Amino acid sequence: MTLIGGGASVHGLLSAKGSVRVEGSVEGDIQDAMVVEVGKNGRVKGNIAGESISIAGEVEGDVIASRNVEILAGARLNGALRTPSLRVEDGATIEATCSIRSLREAEGAPAQGDAKR
Repeated sequence: MTLIGGGASVHGLLSAKGSVRVEGSVEGDIQDAMVVEVGKNGRVKGNIAGESISIAGEVEGDVIASRNVEILAGARLNGALRTPSLRVEDGATIEATCSIRSLREAEGAPAQGDAKR
């Protein structure tokens, strides 16, 4: 797991093959991660791409998840959101364009059951 602690600040591209937890500040994109967690005090100004993404802090940028996104109470998201599964708790603030469908469908591949006969 890669941890950006409460007093830490990162500027630039962060590419991680495992899990990333942000408790500090990231100014730049986070990509290739399996799990991305933005903690209650975490701030990301950039795009996030991963399998599963959980937001409890603030994100200003696009969020793309191949599995799921959860936006917890008190979280703030401003950007575009694309995921096949979304869970939003009461008290979250979202100002985003949302696309909730599988990435396979979004890329133009036939969805399961849509194959030509």
